[in-house]
Amino acid sequence: MRVITWVFRLFVFFGLFAFALNNQQDAAVRWFFGYEWRAPMVFIVLAAFGLGCAFGVSAMVPAWWKHRRIATRKTATAATTFQPSPPATAAPVPEHPPRDGL
Repeated sequence: MRVITWVFRLFVFFGLFAFALNNQQDAAVRWFFGYEWRAPMVFIVLAAFGLGCAFGVSAMVPAWWKHRRIATRKTATAATTFQPSPPATAAPVPEHPPRDGL
């Protein structure tokens, strides 16, 4: 399974590398008021991807803060209320060992 995963990763890498090699011609991004940015197309696509990732992460930050605040409240209230734990039993042995990665 690990070999298939690495072959897939290599396939994706070489596909993206070939995409970058095929898009080396200059492209222009035209902004407002006559401003224009000229760069190789692969850099423009990379910049758009990076800005999209940054926008997505920044859009998720308020939700992350809210969930973190709720989780800290729950752990604080759980620490103040004592509940006896059930008697200790042996943990079941998993049928297969845990997998790493995909």
